[in-house]
Amino acid sequence: MPDPVDKRAWFRNTPLAVALAAPQLLLVLLFFYWPSGAALYWAFTLEQPWGGGNVFVGLDNFRAIFGDPLYWNSVGRSVVFALASTLLAMGLGMLLALAVDRRLKGHAGFRWALIWPYAIAAPAAGLAFRFLLSPEAGMIAYLNHSFPGLWNPVVNGWQAMLLIIVAYSWKYVAYNFLFLLAGLQSIPRSVIEAGAMDGARPLRRMWDLQLPLLTPTIFFLLVVNLTDSFVDSFGIVDLTTEGGPNKATELLVYKIYSDGFKGLDYSGAAAQSIILMILVIALTFIQFRFVERRIHYS
Repeated sequence: MPDPVDKRAWFRNTPLAVALAAPQLLLVLLFFYWPSGAALYWAFTLEQPWGGGNVFVGLDNFRAIFGDPLYWNSVGRSVVFALASTLLAMGLGMLLALAVDRRLKGHAGFRWALIWPYAIAAPAAGLAFRFLLSPEAGMIAYLNHSFPGLWNPVVNGWQAMLLIIVAYSWKYVAYNFLFLLAGLQSIPRSVIEAGAMDGARPLRRMWDLQLPLLTPTIFFLLVVNLTDSFVDSFGIVDLTTEGGPNKATELLVYKIYSDGFKGLDYSGAAAQSIILMILVIALTFIQFRFVERRIHYS
């Protein structure tokens, strides 16, 4: 018998609890632990020519990766993409959230419309931007006709990088907007009104009152945006640039796919996936270890 003073709830139907948890546990096993275990196996082995099983090679796959300048180029491109897309998506999300929170004219319609882009799949967003920013059609074609060569991400590497940054950020603006708006609306209106009564202008109130109170939400979004930019950018890259031109947009996650499924280097791709997982974990740890110190939750 449980202690009568104990206020915890006791669930006595163990078979029902197991049945309810089994689908989620099965999904985690099939789509996380099993692929992770297979990636570890492939990362430390090498498939023999013409099949016939794998041979244990230790750290040879990792040595080959770290000695490949193309791999380090993809690391640099991924870092640039992550920082630029995070700043753009969070900055625009903050501006839109502040505008809606102030209840400007038409704020209800904007609030409803700005949430929907996040529901669009990344490949669909990439395909849409591929056509919208195509140098052969639409407004861009008129600009290129007046200024030849102004915009052509098919041959210009930095323009192709800008294309995938804009396409990826457009999708995540809605995600950031939703959380930032919720954070702004959770701030007591009496705090904002007190600042206004003291003579603080809207920009001053935003900088001195709203942003400090939003730091927990901003920190959460910073972690999510940075980590997702390393692993959730495949659909955008594949449908817009396919890693080109001349590998200018070949991010880490796309290089894993390209080496594994196009180059058939399964062991090298598996080793790269392990490195990417460690990189994301390290990045998250650094953010919690150093950035969170500046966050106040009360």
